[in-house]
Amino acid sequence: MRGLTGAGPARARSTARAATTATAVLAAAALFSAGCGTGGTGARDEGPARADSVASPAAPTAPPSRSPDRVDAVRLIKADPEVSPEVKRELEPCVADEYPVDVSYGNLTGGSVDDVVVNVLTCGDAVGVGSYVYRDRGGAYVNVFAAEEPPVYAEIDRGDLVVTKQVYDRGDPVSSPSGENVITYRWAAGRFSEEYRTHNDYGRVAGSEPTPMADG
Repeated sequence: MRGLTGAGPARARSTARAATTATAVLAAAALFSAGCGTGGTGARDEGPARADSVASPAAPTAPPSRSPDRVDAVRLIKADPEVSPEVKRELEPCVADEYPVDVSYGNLTGGSVDDVVVNVLTCGDAVGVGSYVYRDRGGAYVNVFAAEEPPVYAEIDRGDLVVTKQVYDRGDPVSSPSGENVITYRWAAGRFSEEYRTHNDYGRVAGSEPTPMADG
């Protein structure tokens, strides 16, 4: 646009008058055409506008759940009468004031506030000894799910609660389970119900099978 800055005020006025004249001519022509096309009655001959030509307002959507403030998971577990005394005894600091708990937030029960999933682990091997889900009810969290058959671990997966329980054969060390059961729960009618489960065998590490001795 820098090429237009040197034209001066006179050129600007002549340009404005030309634009005004052209606009008036176009408006008159449009009015004349509209009068001829409607038989002299104007736009009223076309009737009311069709309902589908007006954009309908978008349907209201439910507000997403909000994440709660950080929850004191240790206090929540220790004050929960649904948690077994054995799990509470396991819940001790591993180093300084670091407790062996994993906490995650997500919408599992359809409430206005995200639910809280707490896993309690052992300090040495990080084996899950208890998994719990807490739901907001009137500003307080209540226990709506508990699994205390170690090793166990609960996670949120696309709105479902997925609980993994490791399986050991006789002689398996704690660090090497033989497989796992993965159970998916879904919230319905005020409680978690099992939807389906799968079992995975870990298999043996290659080379762990005994090699037969050659004859002779």
